[in-house]
Amino acid sequence: MRAFQENMQRAGPAATASYTLIGGIVLLGGLGYLADGWWQTSPWLFLTGLFVGIVVGFYSIVMSTIRR
Repeated sequence: MRAFQENMQRAGPAATASYTLIGGIVLLGGLGYLADGWWQTSPWLFLTGLFVGIVVGFYSIVMSTIRR
């Protein structure tokens, strides 16, 4: 059981970074989609939101690997 706890503690930063990647894409893409509907700029704000979400997510992944 102790080995399982240690593995979970070591996997924590990677799990957090992956959740940030997925959350950033979904959240910022969703906000871009809603803004496109509001301002009739389809698909530009949606694509911008997706791109920014991907950049934020990968930045989080890089920062979590650098800290190790």
